[in-house]
Amino acid sequence: MYTMKILLSHLTGNANVKSAADGFIEAGMLAEFHVTIATVPGSMLDRLAGLKIFSELRRRRFNPSVKPFLRTWPWFEAGRILAEKGGFNKLTQQGSGTFHVDAVVQNLDRHVADSLKYAIKKGVTAVYGYEDTTIFTFREAKRLGLQCLYDLPIGYWRTAHRLLDAERQRWPEWIPTMPGFSDWDEKLSRKEEELQLADRIFVASTFTANSLKDFPGILAPIQVIPYGFPPVSDEPKLYPDFNNGRPLKLLFVGSLSQRKGIADLFSAVEYFGEKVTLTVVGSKTTQGCAVLEKALAKHRYIPGLPHHEILRLMREHDVFVFPSLFEGFGLVITEAMSQGTPVITTERTAGPDLIENDKNGWLIEAGSTIALKNAIGKLLQDPGKIEAVGRAALETARLRPWEMYGRELAAAINRID
Repeated sequence: MYTMKILLSHLTGNANVKSAADGFIEAGMLAEFHVTIATVPGSMLDRLAGLKIFSELRRRRFNPSVKPFLRTWPWFEAGRILAEKGGFNKLTQQGSGTFHVDAVVQNLDRHVADSLKYAIKKGVTAVYGYEDTTIFTFREAKRLGLQCLYDLPIGYWRTAHRLLDAERQRWPEWIPTMPGFSDWDEKLSRKEEELQLADRIFVASTFTANSLKDFPGILAPIQVIPYGFPPVSDEPKLYPDFNNGRPLKLLFVGSLSQRKGIADLFSAVEYFGEKVTLTVVGSKTTQGCAVLEKALAKHRYIPGLPHHEILRLMREHDVFVFPSLFEGFGLVITEAMSQGTPVITTERTAGPDLIENDKNGWLIEAGSTIALKNAIGKLLQDPGKIEAVGRAALETARLRPWEMYGRELAAAINRID
């Protein structure tokens, strides 16, 4: 049986990328894995990650099995990290900064593209890249006759503009929180060309797949493979007794943008007054939005937390609310479910791929404050439902660990003719 040999590349190596790499290794498909910065257990960088000043390196940690395949291109990414920590904003300024994220991405992409002529000698037959990070690699791969496998982790940009433009009309005061409209033409053109060059497109949700219907042309076959869930919590979740009049504890985690539906969330919570409490965790997309500052002042706001503390916070809350208006997947959904915390989310996330409404979570209409109010109101009327749905969410998470995503992705690629 023919086994495709893959060169995988990504800027940082997110959870889905790590799972893909593990799946490719298990299937005997990975030839090379290019990233900017990576650590493996026992390495010098991994030891440095134990120091608080270098703790961010923990995010770049990979399984030891990945080590033989790693090729790193660290200098531009290191410059970006140091510039951000040092407050040298001009160096990371969008479009012009030496270490702006797009400059870092293109630096990696060019290195990967240049390495392909050598990778072919090692048996590479395909490249696997991610949106807006692989244009030079794909161009060179096409010249060399390699397969181009494309991963679109968030919905198509034209669909985003169409759907979020309605939010500009509905919530004009929240426009500063939606910077996605500022992508320049050259960047959007790169996204278009990457899609056109792809021989197969992989997405993690049905919503993302459907968003590509707005593409003005013919695309390669698209396959939906949902991501996996983190390990389920070993610590039992204590579901509360609401008979004492205790308020419903709601949690939101994500960037503070109306793309995530936070204007609807704040409006819905305000409607219920002291019957609910809201904790918000996430970074601001802007410092100049008065309505956001006013809303945050009314609730418990945490700018950021380490991942393990976010999981703990999820266990401590009754319901996780994620009313996103445009989401490729929404990893926070799977994280909350893995902690036994049921989720209210919309049809514009991976919710429909993971959640059966009123069984292991709740699905509502995106962009509808009324729908969100109704969902919260039903829980206030029947809070006992939370435990049953939370336990069902936990079982859903238990049945689809991250390993399944990597294995399904590898199997799908091996079926390509």
